[in-house]
Amino acid sequence: METFEPVIVAFCCHYCAYTAADMAGSQRIAYPSNVKIIRVPCSCKVDALHLVKAFEKGADGVYVAGCLKGDCHFKKGNDQAANRVKYVQKYLDELGIGPERLAMYRMSAGMGNQFAETAKEMTEKIRELGPSPINVATAQLKGQAA
Repeated sequence: METFEPVIVAFCCHYCAYTAADMAGSQRIAYPSNVKIIRVPCSCKVDALHLVKAFEKGADGVYVAGCLKGDCHFKKGNDQAANRVKYVQKYLDELGIGPERLAMYRMSAGMGNQFAETAKEMTEKIRELGPSPINVATAQLKGQAA
């Protein structure tokens, strides 16, 4: 049996989380290569549709990483993002995908270690959960078509 390696999509705000990822890289702090980073101007720019589409396109887990509480460059963008993540988690639960496959993290630009730990934590959590039910269903459909 082959080992499951999850695909994780991380929506990172430009000012904090993306800079933290950059810092992790420049300090040579390793984090899983299966974490695919998408830079956004602010975490509030990540719409519910983006989160759901990430799963639809093959992600096993998704997280939004924004600025620390009270420290958003766009005032309350990170709080809006956190609320949106909670909303989509409820939706994912109703669909049977599971709310634990989506998370919100907060970090500052200087937290390269935190970014790497977050990426490792999310990867381990999703590895334990196994492939996304969407990916399992897609694989089954492809198997039937062959």
